[in-house]
Amino acid sequence: MNPWLNFRQIKQAVPIGKVLEHYGWKCVRRRGDHIEGRCPIHRGQREDTFHADLRQNGFHCFSCQAHGSVLDLVAALERCSLRQAARSLAEWFGVERWARLPERGVCVERKSELIRKKERAFTPLRFSLRPVDSGHAYLKQRGIGVDTATHFGVGYYGGPGLMHGQVVIPIHDERGQLLAYAGRSIDGACPKYKLPAGFQKSGVLFNLHRAVAHGPDRVIVVEGFFDYLKVHQAGRPCVVALMGCSFSSEQERLLIARFSKIVLMLDADPAGQHASVVIADRLISRCTIDMVQLSAGHQPDELSSENIHRVLSTAVRRV
Repeated sequence: MNPWLNFRQIKQAVPIGKVLEHYGWKCVRRRGDHIEGRCPIHRGQREDTFHADLRQNGFHCFSCQAHGSVLDLVAALERCSLRQAARSLAEWFGVERWARLPERGVCVERKSELIRKKERAFTPLRFSLRPVDSGHAYLKQRGIGVDTATHFGVGYYGGPGLMHGQVVIPIHDERGQLLAYAGRSIDGACPKYKLPAGFQKSGVLFNLHRAVAHGPDRVIVVEGFFDYLKVHQAGRPCVVALMGCSFSSEQERLLIARFSKIVLMLDADPAGQHASVVIADRLISRCTIDMVQLSAGHQPDELSSENIHRVLSTAVRRV
């Protein structure tokens, strides 16, 4: 049987600075525990995009959006799995590898699946995009107040990298850990939204951790980021966004595990209305479903706070 690799032990034992030295990476600038230089992953020419935090033992590239631990760095550079990256680090730096039989009652297949799931997981960011302008004219145009934008860390980012010139929106997992940023084009350029390579939005419900913190078992489900911001701004904080009109099995699991009453407030276009029916049919046997009827062609982010309250009060029970 192949030896089990202690991912946590390897991440703690191997300094990211040593890994970068192993690949011949050159530090261009150092600020305390932070070092900067060209990205060794996408090999860009800019000398300010790749940042490594020696204390936190993590990295982030503001251009290609690669980020994570020493395992993620080696996996990206070697184009291999996290398990292979861990094996390589253990060999290069003499980290003890340990082997053991599966725990009593736990089959080998189950343990293997846990490792595969860990390898697919998106690593929380160790950096924040700063500064962002939460009072930018684009946000005002969309009806998002400065207080709301500031609360959620939303704003215009003028720094280097993939998100330059975009309104950036932080995305967290159900524990509140920062996973990624979405970048919203403000000049009509395509694509409308940018997400870092490898990020799977189907595994997340936008701002689920905040909705859960408000306590009620009734949640409003909308499609987009700005729908979410407008509904929350209207005084309805128990709300989550799908980040689209598709509804994955993981999003279904996250929703059902925490709420027994669900209000679907998707866009009133054909895609949104079809999605509402599909989602309602999937959930109706396990929770209460109410459906908000918006005027044809409209979406929640176009409504005033008063109209949001009005349409929510007229939601129709799905039976």
